[in-house]
Amino acid sequence: MERKKNKQPKLHVKSGDMVLVIAGDEKGNTGKVLSIDMEKRRAIVEGLNKAKRHRKPSAQSPEGGIFEIEAPIHLSNLMVIDPTTGLPARTGRKLNENGKLERYFKKTKREKVS
Repeated sequence: MERKKNKQPKLHVKSGDMVLVIAGDEKGNTGKVLSIDMEKRRAIVEGLNKAKRHRKPSAQSPEGGIFEIEAPIHLSNLMVIDPTTGLPARTGRKLNENGKLERYFKKTKREKVS
């Protein structure tokens, strides 16, 4: 019997989490995760990793110009911040009483509010 592959991988980061960047040019900065690209394993963090994009004038933006957008950051460079301590913490998963997986912080053993 062939094993079923998980369609959507379980990640340590979700949209809406506060994260700390632990590697790269933005190391030490914090921000909120806006979206996640599952295939590329990258996340867009609010206000971090800005990139400039040159846009031609169009019907939507008649002026055009140079715009700054947030570029994606690899998930391995992000660490979730525990809201109780305000420090970055590792996360794990465990089954709750309903039989669903829920995330928790390994150090404080506190269940993560998603």
